[in-house]
Amino acid sequence: MDNITHSFVGLGVGELVQRSLPAEPDAARQRTRHRLLLTACAAASNFPDLDLFLTHLLPAPLGYLLHHRGHTHTLLYALPQALLLLALLWALWPNARRLLRTSGPARLGLGLAIVLGFCLHLSMDFLNSYGIHPFYPFDPRWFYGDMVFIVEPVFWIAFGVPLALAIPHRLLRAAALTGLVVFVLGATWRGYLDWRSLAALLVIGGAIAALRVTRRHSRCALALAAAIAIGFIAVQGATSALGRQRITAALQAIDPAARVLDVAMTAYPAQPLCWAFVSIESNEAAGQYRLRRGSLSLAPAWMPVASCPGGFADPAAADPAAPGIALAPPWQGDLALLRTLARSDCHVNAWLRYARMPAVTRDEASDLRYAATPRGNFTALPLEPAGRTPCGDVPRWGYPRADLLGAALR
Repeated sequence: MDNITHSFVGLGVGELVQRSLPAEPDAARQRTRHRLLLTACAAASNFPDLDLFLTHLLPAPLGYLLHHRGHTHTLLYALPQALLLLALLWALWPNARRLLRTSGPARLGLGLAIVLGFCLHLSMDFLNSYGIHPFYPFDPRWFYGDMVFIVEPVFWIAFGVPLALAIPHRLLRAAALTGLVVFVLGATWRGYLDWRSLAALLVIGGAIAALRVTRRHSRCALALAAAIAIGFIAVQGATSALGRQRITAALQAIDPAARVLDVAMTAYPAQPLCWAFVSIESNEAAGQYRLRRGSLSLAPAWMPVASCPGGFADPAAADPAAPGIALAPPWQGDLALLRTLARSDCHVNAWLRYARMPAVTRDEASDLRYAATPRGNFTALPLEPAGRTPCGDVPRWGYPRADLLGAALR
């Protein structure tokens, strides 16, 4: 997820922890604890993304692909990160240090805030199609949620509204609420949200705001925000699984000789019915594999694919393969070439530790999940040997397409 989402969710959960604990005996200590728990949870919810400083350890694009969502996004390495964050708060915040020496609720709250913050970061990054490998080094495989868009306005509104209403200064409070409204209106105007999603977001924001205003000192509004976020994730998970089933069935009907290995699902923001996807199929007998991009509507009679938010539309996906499914022209790959490069080219081998949808030719390798991004495909790896640096120390993540590479990895 993006860091604004991580921050909103971290602050919201930190506030929920704060309101769930017994109050401190005086107002000054209560203020210190409040600031400490919000700071700790928001920091922990962003801390793993410090791995961006490691992306220069390998040449582009490998540095970003293999080190972002790398070691700092594993459960094992979350422990030293948590201890480092705790040490920084203890060393740099004298008032918090004095409070923690004497207050059991503050110590409990700080522990919960840090643990929940790191768990939130890993679990939220799991939700989209980029993936994480949280169990490394015990299990190097990537895990993909394929449920939620990387910038999800449901989380912004659910947690942003109660946080904004908690700001004591009237002008800052009004500015924060205005910023949230401008965000969703701007996203709708630019074609990233449709009017149904906008209406749902306004209803969610209004319900949370009403609860926050009427139950000012309770945790009800934040609990509702958390329930909405969890419910939204559950709905997205169910619709993603249903969409994958429909796409797999349609692809098998098109080419019964091919085997569908994977379908990467990318959600539309705040719209469970609309999805973009990339699929990969293998035909060992023909020595080929195939990648397809496409768009999906789960309710084509009510919302045709063309009615899904246009800001994410793939203009190449125009071939109606089945009701609610539109496909772009397929990309055909050579299995022998892919496996040869995996064995003989250390840069390609390293790149294949990231690529879930590898489109590999003699000139370039790219992951088709990002073929339609506005700034170009950041995964593209030129295969020109001239000027290449030697292969460095490559993280040993599992190969997402081990099922396609087979003996080439041995």
